[in-house]
Amino acid sequence: MDELIPLSQASLARLPASVRVPRYDRGALTPGIVHIGLGNFHRAHQAWYLHRLFDMGLNHDWAIIGAGVRANDAQMRDRLLAQDCLTTLIELDPAGKSAEVTGAMIGFLAVEEGNAPLIAQMADPAIRIVALTVTEGGYYLDPATGGLDAAHPDIVHDAAHPDRPRTAFGAMVAALRIRRDRGTGPFTGLCCDNLQGNGAVLRRAVVSLAQLSDPDLAAWIDSACSFPNSMVDCIVPATGPREIALARDLGIADAAPVTHENFRQWVIEDAFCAGRPDWDRVGATFSDDVHAYEMMKIRILNGGHQIIAAPGEVLGLTTIAETMADPGIRALLRRVVTEEIAPHVAPVPGITPQDYLDLIDRRFSNPEIADTTRRVAFDGSSRQPGFILPSIRDGLRSGAPVAGLALVSALWARYCRGLREDGREIAPNDPHWGRLQTVALAAESRPMAWLEQRDLYGDLAAEPRFAGAFDGWMQQMRENGVAAVIAAYCLS
Repeated sequence: MDELIPLSQASLARLPASVRVPRYDRGALTPGIVHIGLGNFHRAHQAWYLHRLFDMGLNHDWAIIGAGVRANDAQMRDRLLAQDCLTTLIELDPAGKSAEVTGAMIGFLAVEEGNAPLIAQMADPAIRIVALTVTEGGYYLDPATGGLDAAHPDIVHDAAHPDRPRTAFGAMVAALRIRRDRGTGPFTGLCCDNLQGNGAVLRRAVVSLAQLSDPDLAAWIDSACSFPNSMVDCIVPATGPREIALARDLGIADAAPVTHENFRQWVIEDAFCAGRPDWDRVGATFSDDVHAYEMMKIRILNGGHQIIAAPGEVLGLTTIAETMADPGIRALLRRVVTEEIAPHVAPVPGITPQDYLDLIDRRFSNPEIADTTRRVAFDGSSRQPGFILPSIRDGLRSGAPVAGLALVSALWARYCRGLREDGREIAPNDPHWGRLQTVALAAESRPMAWLEQRDLYGDLAAEPRFAGAFDGWMQQMRENGVAAVIAAYCLS
């Protein structure tokens, strides 16, 4: 492109004709949603659905106000405000690329200690939904009970200082206190993270935190607010120089473009205490059985990501598509899912678990999506227990095979040693990396040290079928390496 056009509301008319731009008057939009966690996934997924609704001339009173509660959220705020909260979405598909600029977000709150701007915005009666994408590990869950970790320093702080909270959940509690006291009614809390029963998880976090400082408020929140479960799905890589260059190739100077695959899915319980947009008009599914959809997605897609990311990183493969081009890793994925995960997953309308495996095989193999093994392997201490261990427990209960899933755990332990097979270091990639690396190194000579991390594995070290298989794989891997142990499993 000869001319590079800085992305802004004023420049939309100058963008290339091939780039779809908002067909609605953004100046006439009014806010109805506060979204906490303005990462790439939200902008490629939930914000896109709303943008397309606005394009249809619908729901213009449901625009998004962005928010964050971490210091680095301020960096995203600066980038987005500089371009009028517009985002260039670039769809990457082997059949060709396409792009559109979305404009469903109309503001981004200041990120401040104590979260006063966020609390004030959520207390506004115009806000009827507070949505979150704060990652699976961002809900302060106690691994032993599944409830709120009341001993976490952030939670202790918010319970003691409810008017100056550190967490998103503390800010929600503070805003709901104001709404209750003013008689302006509740809002819906909408979790958009990959957690089974994510609405129930969000309810538990908010209500339990309120209980620590104001039991009466906690009871009001529990009875008046709604927290629908939802399942979200779209592969959205992190933004780096490649993604910024793709936008520049279109002639757009966008400081925070987003690339994504040609697939989206959003399944939501229709339980909104203060109304909702008509997301079903643009492809979302409202269902009373979100659990079945999320089970398929979390077990097979998210679990599948964990199956391939760790060995991919150890073998020096940079992207998920590269791991799928590796015959051993692809065979590992297909066999583990077919024999040890899919048997515990029920079909949903229109697709069986085996059909879904074929779908994610194609999606993971998309060479246009530069989704890195490092991004997918991040926070295994949350993702392995959330996405892999439930299938292990199902297999142990039913007498089904678990040897492949034991290998997946062994490969994660090998990854956490922090060293690739070619000798290069794997940089820390987990909130608990220091501990994980120490235990992984100890497990080289005593494999059970890894399974004895009860906060991750519970009592699985005492399950002979699983622990025995894990021990065997660890010994084989120490003697023969990662590729050989994967081949041994796939040929067994």
